[in-house]
Amino acid sequence: MSESVKKVPKKEPDAEEVRRRWRGLIAWLLLGLAMLWLWQSAIEGLRVTTIPYSAFKAHLDRGEVVEALIKNDVIEGEIDPKEETAPGAAEAEPEEEETPTDPFRFRTVRVEDPNLVEELDAAGVQYVGERPSVLSQFLVAWFIPIALIVLLWMFMARRMREAAGSALSLGRNKAKIVADTDTGVSFADVAGCDEAKAELQEVVQFLREPARYEALGAKIPKGVLLVGPPGTGKTLVARAVAGEARVPFYQMSGSDFVEMFVGVGAARVRDLFEQATKQAPCIVFIDEIDAIGRTRGTHVGVVNDEREQTLNQLLVEMDGFDSNRGVILLAATNRPDVLDRALLRPGRFDRQVVLDAPDVEGRKAILAVHMRNKPVDDGVDLAAVARVTPGFSGADLANAVNEAALLAARRDAKALTQHDLEEAVEKVVAGPERKSRRLTDAERRRVAYHEVGHALVAHCSPHADPVHKISIVPRGKAALGYTLQLPTDELYLVTRSQLLDRIRAALGGRAAEDVVFAEVSSGAENDLEKATAMARQMITMLGMSDKIGLAHVARRTNPYLPGAASLEGTADCSPQTAREIDEEVRELLARAYREAKQILVERRETLEHAAAELLEHETLDASTFLAIAGERGNHVRP
Repeated sequence: MSESVKKVPKKEPDAEEVRRRWRGLIAWLLLGLAMLWLWQSAIEGLRVTTIPYSAFKAHLDRGEVVEALIKNDVIEGEIDPKEETAPGAAEAEPEEEETPTDPFRFRTVRVEDPNLVEELDAAGVQYVGERPSVLSQFLVAWFIPIALIVLLWMFMARRMREAAGSALSLGRNKAKIVADTDTGVSFADVAGCDEAKAELQEVVQFLREPARYEALGAKIPKGVLLVGPPGTGKTLVARAVAGEARVPFYQMSGSDFVEMFVGVGAARVRDLFEQATKQAPCIVFIDEIDAIGRTRGTHVGVVNDEREQTLNQLLVEMDGFDSNRGVILLAATNRPDVLDRALLRPGRFDRQVVLDAPDVEGRKAILAVHMRNKPVDDGVDLAAVARVTPGFSGADLANAVNEAALLAARRDAKALTQHDLEEAVEKVVAGPERKSRRLTDAERRRVAYHEVGHALVAHCSPHADPVHKISIVPRGKAALGYTLQLPTDELYLVTRSQLLDRIRAALGGRAAEDVVFAEVSSGAENDLEKATAMARQMITMLGMSDKIGLAHVARRTNPYLPGAASLEGTADCSPQTAREIDEEVRELLARAYREAKQILVERRETLEHAAAELLEHETLDASTFLAIAGERGNHVRP
């Protein structure tokens, strides 16, 4: 069976390609001429012998000079040495080590000698003069200097064009265009955010089948804002949308619009939307949009003016293009509280998709995705790993899996085991083991009682999270030991009793030191910080104080950055209320501390037994601790 062969037409070179070829041809021609001139000069230099002028005069006196060519600065010719040297010739040529016996060509530098012509006539030498070539004079006096000036001018002109081009390109956007085959991400690679994928599935369907929505008069959202804590996969989801829709993907950061020149950001926004309109249907993704989308009028300065102009241009462009044209703007941020209200109104970013920390099923799916191409032991239970990682984001889980792979490689294992994953989770939570940190026996004993105090108070508090592990192995920067508590279920609401039990468990370590050693140490600094923060939140924001009442007297921090300090900083209350809040916080902490001490005094024997076991083994798991402390459920709060 014959197959038809499609002939591909030969592509004609464009003008720039022709110029480039001619420049290359001329460069090679000049290089060849230079090499030929150097070769001829080298050959001529090998055939001609350079002698001093005194030696030339000595040969002339002996009548050995056959012919001479007299130039402006040199004399060239031929010398035929005689067999018999006249007496005194050796004295006339003291600088010559060996006198040639065969005829040879010579060259000597001419000096001022008025009697030279007479001596040549007397010796019967055939001599001629040479007039400098007009071409050589032109090349030396005119062509070479002019050529150097032209080359210097071309070099400076090119540099000036590059500088002008860079200045004119300030208004161009810095978007990185990724083709549909280059994203490499689809919804199958994104786990733990099924609701977000369902919301974005409409965007994918519209980009694939716009007529289906246009027939019903539906309008797809112009902008979709992805909101969530760091590491929850906002950028990954945006790339997955482009990969599913198979459309061009423009990716930028909010900081790419900001420059030191006023007006550059607005120009880049205009250029971005102009290019996106030409490539429609496409997706424009702006990461960290809060860099340009902050509320206007909050600060004063040139930088703020530039950001506000950029934001104004973005708002205008989002109003200027048709929603059904096929240009969809995706943006990501973890600071939705600082975004301008005009940016979030319907018709602009009228759809917000929240990507929060995954639940236990989502964490299990994320672990399965990250362990897809890794050798895994048959005994690995991803559900168990997912249960002990509450609050982990997708990035945290990816980091834990990578740490497990590193631990397995460190011991030359062929596959990842359950122990590797559990050790990696502890490393992510508490930091790496500090084996070089050597504690004295007294310090180890105090740390053991401190950690057992946390665990025992939590165990005796019915609403506290169960103890999962106790360790006195130093980890991280400052942790000399840690007590790991894990909730049995996903908690979305926290009651007052649960918060009080958490505060009491946080103060259990300091209470144990006070009960056993009758003196406290600096090891409870982090515990006091957490307990104070929880107590103040209960009183000022959650209305869990009888004295302060139901008033909300503190500004809420960003829920998607729980570890960040509030930029507003001050409580929203009067000085008198602030003093009452401080008194209420001190009273609540003091009451929780007394209750923790009472638990430890009543169960002093259990405290001693658990501390001895911890000192011996350095680590106690949940089953060992429960065997010492007894089952939960029989203890009531004091």
